[in-house]
Amino acid sequence: MYTEIARGYLRERKFPSVWCPGCGHGLILASILRAIHKIGWKKENIVMVSGIGCAGRIPGYVDFCTLHTTHGRALAFATGIKFARPELNVIAVMGDGDSAAIGGNHLIHAARRNINITGIVFNNYIYGMTGGQKSPTTPRGFFSSTSPYGNAEPPFDLCSMVRGAGAVFVARGTEYHVPALDSIIFQALNKKGFSFVEAVTMCPTSFGRKNKLGSDATQNMEWIKSISITTKKAEGMSKDELKGKIVIGIFEDSERSEFVSYYEREIIKEGKCQKNMKSD
Repeated sequence: MYTEIARGYLRERKFPSVWCPGCGHGLILASILRAIHKIGWKKENIVMVSGIGCAGRIPGYVDFCTLHTTHGRALAFATGIKFARPELNVIAVMGDGDSAAIGGNHLIHAARRNINITGIVFNNYIYGMTGGQKSPTTPRGFFSSTSPYGNAEPPFDLCSMVRGAGAVFVARGTEYHVPALDSIIFQALNKKGFSFVEAVTMCPTSFGRKNKLGSDATQNMEWIKSISITTKKAEGMSKDELKGKIVIGIFEDSERSEFVSYYEREIIKEGKCQKNMKSD
């Protein structure tokens, strides 16, 4: 049943995908499609935007209004779409390098504005498509093509960063914990304001093999399972005990004035500016 639901939202002529065997991106995409199906959105009212990278290829596979943009700029384009057509349901899919490196400022300011977009980051801890370089989320001590002796930099905690910037819904799931991820994405899509989901996935080709986690998808997923804990369990653990763990669950679910609604109400309706300016 799950497969049939997903297929109804895909451009099947575009398959097979470019993703490597064992890549978890397809699992997370399926979670997104099941959540959309559960909500009941019409395909013509959905816009999916991406940047560049493995996750950046997703809009080519889905039967929505789609936009494949430049590296790190998915949220900038998504903001323009939402501002021009606020009635559309806008989803920005990004990779960890795409969203947190070159796109880092767009990410924090989308959260600060609280614009009604759902940002979903496919975090595989690596630049998978461009050569296996370390990304801002690569764990310290792990290997990549640009950290052959182990990554010396501490990684970003994307959920903490976006929560601190003002996002009203912040959550993390993994490709292994599929029912939980389905639920998280469903809640994120339903949230008014900037919602953010970090979906931890694996890149067996560039990350798994380099770090001796195996090139087999099952081995990589078992690694994710072995270090994942729920938010409830994490509450009773110390910082040292949490090192190296993936904490999954919802970190923020609050209410705040949404940016486009505020602008329409406070700026346009108050006559401070005209929405459709006519030139002389």
